[in-house]
Amino acid sequence: MDVGIDHRSSTNGGGPMDLNYVKKLVKLLSESALDELEIEEEGKRIRLAKHPGGVVQIPQTPQPVGNPVPAHGQTLIASPASQPVAAGEGDAGKFHEVKSPIVGTFYRSPSPDAAPFVQVGTTIASGTVLCIVEAMKLMNEIESDISGKVAKILVENGQPVEYDQPLFLVETA
Repeated sequence: MDVGIDHRSSTNGGGPMDLNYVKKLVKLLSESALDELEIEEEGKRIRLAKHPGGVVQIPQTPQPVGNPVPAHGQTLIASPASQPVAAGEGDAGKFHEVKSPIVGTFYRSPSPDAAPFVQVGTTIASGTVLCIVEAMKLMNEIESDISGKVAKILVENGQPVEYDQPLFLVETA
């Protein structure tokens, strides 16, 4: 994790940045889908960035940092798998992995007392809500990016999931 703190003096005479605040920001960044976070507050600026593999690239011009976590009520669409997984010998169908687009907690239903969005054997269309992944108190509906039939649910309800972790196998024609 690359951390840069700018202690420029401000007109309000603010002191050094609170270390506990910085630690909380580092933890939030490490648990989120964000790659970078930059905050300027009362003349103090902090920039946090995570770069997989230890490779740090610094852009020549500042880039705005977006927020990939949707606002309440918006939907994320699961990223397509790079290669469909072939079924066992003798099966004519192919399987497609629907993967988690974020780190969070996997839920099969919209609430604890509600029926699951899908079951094994459910026929789905592209855009069908398959599950919810909760990330930082936001419930993100994960939609299918392909039509087919749910062949296997790869994650247990309430289990933590990682970015790009396969959640479902969908049988395609």
